[in-house]
Amino acid sequence: MSDALVPPEGPIGAQPETPVCARHSDRPTRLRCTRCDRPACPDCLRDAAVGMQCVDCVNEGKRSVRSARTLVGAQVSDRVIITPVLIALNVLAYVVTVFQSGSPMNNSRSGWFEATSMIPELTAQGEWWRILTSGFMHFGLIHLALNMAVLYVVGQHVERELGKLRFSAVYFLSLFGGSAAAFYFGTVCQQLAGASGAVFGLMGALLILWKRQRRDISTIVVVVGINLVSNLFTNASLLGHLGGFVIGGLLTLAMVRAPRENRNLYQIAAVVAAVVLLAGMFWLRATELDTAVEVISEISRTCRPN
Repeated sequence: MSDALVPPEGPIGAQPETPVCARHSDRPTRLRCTRCDRPACPDCLRDAAVGMQCVDCVNEGKRSVRSARTLVGAQVSDRVIITPVLIALNVLAYVVTVFQSGSPMNNSRSGWFEATSMIPELTAQGEWWRILTSGFMHFGLIHLALNMAVLYVVGQHVERELGKLRFSAVYFLSLFGGSAAAFYFGTVCQQLAGASGAVFGLMGALLILWKRQRRDISTIVVVVGINLVSNLFTNASLLGHLGGFVIGGLLTLAMVRAPRENRNLYQIAAVVAAVVLLAGMFWLRATELDTAVEVISEISRTCRPN
């Protein structure tokens, strides 16, 4: 064939060079992303609402789409992690005290229980770890089972709504709130132990969340009422329950009512305010007990003759 008869674009029937994948230069492909129109091999394409998109466009789309958020700004997730971890820690602490004491119902006789439960006199003298560790000690199997059952049911709902970080803040500040109320308003004769303050704080949190969601709160109110009334006929700390309930409810209310703009900043400020309040209660009570240390020691020995 003469060169004069060959068209400028090449011989008739000739195929243009096959493009290669934008991510894999060794893979020829005639497929393209419907979003960016770049060549892409089958491994680099994903089904989209219209056509197929490359993985780069899919990832960019995920970053640009705002994820669903709960009332307090936490990312929506069905995974519950903190609640079962807390239950495991409480059960583990109980098992250790049972092993030491040799009794599942009289485990408070163990050395670890005595060293970690909240005893006002010893706490005021500098053993401040007791305000935390006492929340993982329980007087017998029934005390543990009741608290863990409520923690399992209520904790899952609250953790999903608050998210892991906010949930942890509410739980532990409620625990400290129960200890602070019993320490500040209670007597030196009372030995405090149990997760009741933290659990009641979660019930206060759930009450606020369900109220905000316009859900029926009658069940929570009845459960809280029954538990508070039962404290009048047992040795449980009514102050500890109320302290946890108030702190958990108020802290959750502050998180829910925080404005969307700078929401995290407002929520952090609420947590800091709760910490300052509880620390002030502990400090004031410790100062008061320190001024009468000899009298307090004598009273404590009378309360705990063993």
